[in-house]
Amino acid sequence: MAEQTASLTQRLLQKSLHLGFERFGACAIEDVPELKHYLKWIEKGYAADMNYLKRNLDKRMNPKFLLENARSVIVCAKNYHTQAPLSIDSAPETSGWISRYAWGDDYHDSLKLKIRQLYEYLLEITGGKAAGRYYVDTGPVLEKVWAKYAGLGWIGKNTCLINQTLGSFVFLAVIITDVELTYGTPPPDRCGTCTRCIDACPTNAILAPYLLDAGLCISYLTIERREEIPEHLREPMGRQIFGCDICQDVCPWNRKAPFSLEESFQPRAGAVNPDLSGVLSLDQQTFSEKFRKSPVKRTKLKGLLRNALIAAGNSGSVKLLPAVKRFLNHPDLMLREHAQWAYDRLIKTQ
Repeated sequence: MAEQTASLTQRLLQKSLHLGFERFGACAIEDVPELKHYLKWIEKGYAADMNYLKRNLDKRMNPKFLLENARSVIVCAKNYHTQAPLSIDSAPETSGWISRYAWGDDYHDSLKLKIRQLYEYLLEITGGKAAGRYYVDTGPVLEKVWAKYAGLGWIGKNTCLINQTLGSFVFLAVIITDVELTYGTPPPDRCGTCTRCIDACPTNAILAPYLLDAGLCISYLTIERREEIPEHLREPMGRQIFGCDICQDVCPWNRKAPFSLEESFQPRAGAVNPDLSGVLSLDQQTFSEKFRKSPVKRTKLKGLLRNALIAAGNSGSVKLLPAVKRFLNHPDLMLREHAQWAYDRLIKTQ
């Protein structure tokens, strides 16, 4: 039986590599400390208004509620670290920043195809006897927790999964299955005494090692939040207009991380350090065309314009005044208010 389990696991590993995943692992479904930590994190309000993180808690705590007789979680990692500038590198003052993960096509599409093919292979080599469900950041699954116990990495002080070789610029895809596999071992936490991610966070969102207040995180503010950005957080946001990579860009484990050659992850034209004037000139049609099949569409045009106005206000460049002024009489109250804030800041630089 052990030989069959090992053989099955090895075949799945080889198939995952063939499909383009860089890491593969599996773990048993069991009660681990991180599950209780997640509940406490939710109870303390650190998920902000991301209500989807608060739903289906029974399934998040126990994947057996997702699949009857579930025994294992298969976790695959895909590197998206493209060879391009970092958010902490110098850039034109009239430019903004889009998170590295959103430079290319939406990862959900490409990874869903790969993990589905791996699941179909599991069915094939088990003679259709296996049952399972697969997810790419699309279901009530605590992917990072299971990735840790599958041996893919440790959860760093910035709460990102960190692999010793790949770093933290990885996407995760999982399969919940009733098949027993050979299980990985959680690697040691190699963050040591380093606090670079904590020290570098502009909004102090990392309250303590391994504790993130999502409501303060720039990624949440620029992507998930639909309302106005609290004024005291606008200046610390800098010129981030979609997501934030700062805590990962300063992480020593990403210094020598290999670059991804995945074509769909490579930067689209204008994705790296996008010109803020160009962003502020977008209308719904050009936004839809420019960000077709891109993660950026998640923030919607209104959210991206709001973020770009804040970035313009933080730029210190009077060159952006004309672009900002066009929003002072905008019909949308939120955009009008953010434009006034940016305009007032830029006027002071003259």
